Amino acid sequence: MDEEIENKVILHGSYASPYSKRIELALKLKSIPYQFVQEDLQSKSQTLLRYNPVHKKIPVLVHNGKPISESLFIIEYIDETWRNGPHLLPEDPYRRSKVRFWANYIQLHLYDVVIKVVKSEGEEQERALTEVKEKLRVIEKEGLKEIFSDTDGEPTVTNETMSLVDIVMCTLLSPYKAHEEVLGLKIIDPEIVPGVYGWINAINETRVVKDLSLPYEQVLEILRVFRQMSLSRS
Repeated sequence: MDEEIENKVILHGSYASPYSKRIELALKLKSIPYQFVQEDLQSKSQTLLRYNPVHKKIPVLVHNGKPISESLFIIEYIDETWRNGPHLLPEDPYRRSKVRFWANYIQLHLYDVVIKVVKSEGEEQERALTEVKEKLRVIEKEGLKEIFSDTDGEPTVTNETMSLVDIVMCTLLSPYKAHEEVLGLKIIDPEIVPGVYGWINAINETRVVKDLSLPYEQVLEILRVFRQMSLSRS
């Protein structure tokens, strides 16, 4: 295999996609140079469809000319392939299982319902917001002590310690202030979930997240457009 192809890392994604951002965070944390290919999600490229024929979705990471799809699997691939930099999954098997568990919990139980809060209004939105707050309380009560077991449940996140679960939470609720401004709702109450509130703000203070975050006004515009399009379809 040509050395240039062998060492090349290409990410097919979208700047507005939280799933693409997960992969960018992992690559940046590992200091891996990569080429970003912006995909038009309304008219997907033949290259993307060839690389991901099953789901036909972003993100897709191409390394050594071989494609890997699904963001959580891509992050594990990155962590196992590039041993330099921080471990995105702990080396200890028990702690690794806990990081996987809570990353999966956030993905399965929070992602869709947070999106529903953005896409809906009225009673449907109220029900979705109630569910979000319930799930955040579960993370507050049960999750933090397992995710941050080495600091007695006190959330501490740096470029050197950021893990898979931090990345997943980041790409969901890092822009919570923009969500609250667009929706006129309180999503994360520091009095009810102070640990989660501190966790997300610690994530937002890391260099890598600051470097990859879109300007606040741009995030507001993306959320407003997404919400308006969603409501017009319902």
